[in-house]
Amino acid sequence: MARKLVLSLSMFMGLASLIFIHVYGDNFHNIDDNSPPLTTIQHHVSSSSTTTHFLERMRKMQELKASFLRRDLAADSSISAPPGPAPQPPPQGTSGPCVYRVTSYGADPTGKSDSTEALLRALSDAFNGPSKGSLMDGISNLGGAEIYLEGGNYMISKPLRLPAAGAGNLLIHGGTLRASDNFPTDGYLFDLSASSSSLYIYEYITLKDLMFDSNFRGGGISVVKSLRTSIDNCYITHFTTNGIFVQSGHETYIRNSFLGQHITAGGDPGERNFSGTAINLMGNDNAVTDVVIFSANIGIMVSGQANTLSGVHCYNKATGFGGTGIYLKLPNLTQTRIVNSYMDYTGIVAEDPVQLHISSSFFLGDAHILLKSINGVAKGVNIVDNMFSGSNKGVGIVQLDHSKGPFKQIDQVVVDRNNVRGMSLKATVARGSVEGNGTSWTVDFNPVLLFPNLIKHVQYSLSATGSAFPNHALRNVSGNRVVIESNVAVPASVFVTVDQGVLSST
Repeated sequence: MARKLVLSLSMFMGLASLIFIHVYGDNFHNIDDNSPPLTTIQHHVSSSSTTTHFLERMRKMQELKASFLRRDLAADSSISAPPGPAPQPPPQGTSGPCVYRVTSYGADPTGKSDSTEALLRALSDAFNGPSKGSLMDGISNLGGAEIYLEGGNYMISKPLRLPAAGAGNLLIHGGTLRASDNFPTDGYLFDLSASSSSLYIYEYITLKDLMFDSNFRGGGISVVKSLRTSIDNCYITHFTTNGIFVQSGHETYIRNSFLGQHITAGGDPGERNFSGTAINLMGNDNAVTDVVIFSANIGIMVSGQANTLSGVHCYNKATGFGGTGIYLKLPNLTQTRIVNSYMDYTGIVAEDPVQLHISSSFFLGDAHILLKSINGVAKGVNIVDNMFSGSNKGVGIVQLDHSKGPFKQIDQVVVDRNNVRGMSLKATVARGSVEGNGTSWTVDFNPVLLFPNLIKHVQYSLSATGSAFPNHALRNVSGNRVVIESNVAVPASVFVTVDQGVLSST
């Protein structure tokens, strides 16, 4: 558009110049014809003066034309400055971002040849790259250096480890790591561990947009004594030990990821033979968020404190085949929160639970919660506001394993406000009523109450009809049965509420 405007202005100004010259010339000619004859000198002076005046007018008109052109060119940057080449990232080794492209080290993105040494060289260069200060004491800040797998599929024959302890702020992303046929069966494709006496050996290492194929030889990722590790949008498969193993350390966050020993979408004919553990948390203060576990004997094993599981979908191996979705193996100090999760034909097992919270979750296909007695302790347990759906086989939504002895220390255990379809409701709070004409009324809570022979608190009311005004009292609560008696026979209705989980006086 701007070019058309400039062209139109040029044509207009050129035409104006011609008109001006023609008019000026005619006037000059008329003056010459009608004027009396002049001397040669006079004619020369007059002609010179007129020519000078004409040239001055032309110069001013050219300047006016040029000013229009400059103004329009400035308004259209595409005319004044032709597009240059697209900006390129600075070459590796400059002061710009430190991005280590593994193919430049000789890694084979087709997966046909062994890329172990090439990938280890890239790790070594990143580790020994420019330091941008420090993180925790003894951990250098690599400044957000990136190891970029460039969308390749790389075969490795031994675990990838950082060359030494003491580094952080490193991103590894964008490709696939696959174990070779001679990969050690006790190893992990990526092993974030090193020999060190420090409390933490790595900090802020991020694994993102990666696939780990263990080729049924060992595990996927090992994180040991590492601080603030992030595993984000990863797909981990064909492991025989652990998909992700976390030991000691602090704050490993696993999110938006998929794990399965076998690649399946449920109903696999070999499901009863699934083995291994998808995620094994042997550390504190970790979080698993928005993760799908589609095949493994155990979905998530937790033996560390203060961990959070949210948005987890487990259909790794049905309980009927011996599988467990989430196993909390930390007797007497569970401190685990499980919320907004989906237990799909596989349940939750908690040993001697102490401070355990399970809520807002969905249990499908007779999936349930099993409290397993080790030392007979259950304290500070909330199982509330969940949904359970089963096959009408009478399976209880919460069950007890007394194979090693009954629960004896029970305090602040609340199982309540769960909705149930096709399964047997179990709770620690129950309500019942009975009607009759006599002196004794019994309400049996055994079908509902979770713990046997345990009622810690009772509230009741007796509504009698007729003219009698009986005296009545609570007479017995043994065997999870509440007995109310009156001094005279009357027709009455008795309403009772019981609670097994109220804090005991001892």
